[in-house]
Amino acid sequence: MKPLLLVLCALACTSPKSAYFDAGGRADLLSGGVRKIEISTPKGKFRVWTKRVGNNPRIKLLTLHGGPGATHEYFEAFDSYLPAAGVEYYYYDQLGSAYSDQPDDPSLLVIARFVEEVEQVRRALGLTRDDFYLLGHSWGGILALEYALAHQQDLKGLVISNMMASIPAYNEYAKKVLLPQMDQRVLAEVLALEARKAYDDPRYEELLLPGFYVHHILRMPAESWPDPVLRSFAHLNKKVYIPMQGPSEMGASGILEKWDRTADLKRIAVPTLTVGARYDTMDPKHMEWMAGQVQRGRHLYCPQGSHLAIYDDQKTYMEGLLRFLADVDAGKL
Repeated sequence: MKPLLLVLCALACTSPKSAYFDAGGRADLLSGGVRKIEISTPKGKFRVWTKRVGNNPRIKLLTLHGGPGATHEYFEAFDSYLPAAGVEYYYYDQLGSAYSDQPDDPSLLVIARFVEEVEQVRRALGLTRDDFYLLGHSWGGILALEYALAHQQDLKGLVISNMMASIPAYNEYAKKVLLPQMDQRVLAEVLALEARKAYDDPRYEELLLPGFYVHHILRMPAESWPDPVLRSFAHLNKKVYIPMQGPSEMGASGILEKWDRTADLKRIAVPTLTVGARYDTMDPKHMEWMAGQVQRGRHLYCPQGSHLAIYDDQKTYMEGLLRFLADVDAGKL
């Protein structure tokens, strides 16, 4: 059999098909796996959206989307792979994202508060160190790393996908490697619009999409971008995204600008997979380096991929993710 099929078979055997699709006795039976979970914050109680797919007593994967302020929707590519592998997985929109409550309160845009939110979601879903895997992509990778540093005793495995451990290093990589590759006339016009804070000017997106995003976010013609990606972009909450990340993916200039956890990677003891890609906005060499800094690390390199390697190097991404889950479940990592 091909490598991916071997991985699928190894995982699927942990959850027979009949059991995997049996939602009997689950509190989310009526809603097809959807649950709105109440969370407590310094500004009161709100509800966040989650959706479970499948059943597996040993492998339960919670996904943390990027942005900040994007949605779970671009993870829907998992539907083509994870059910066949028997993985139980959870979509989840963080507070401020489209399917969850969206309080207009900048004081809630704090990393530690998001970490506490994830912990409340974990407890509500009944995930434990015997079954709980956490996958964070982009900003979700920051959140996953921060969660692991605070609560790794509750984790079975960690995936940091397409996110460096340092925003200053990310900005340096963008400045020295990515931006010089752009058409400099396009870059100058983008920077002029940013200087005027004209982020809603249609010209801003007209420049970014062909000038940067199709090279480093998703390496497909923009008109061919998959529907889940387009929906997630369309639902981006800029009141969360811009204050935290800044106006675009060409670097970070918001609340996250000085975030750096490189010195703390050695504290992470749970099995950890880092995912990097050749054309990513994140330095692929840094992603490989991260895997060597944690105590039990593995690196997955996507040679055809960019920031959304889940789409533009999908086979490599899915095969590597599923192999990691299978190996941790088997005690091999």
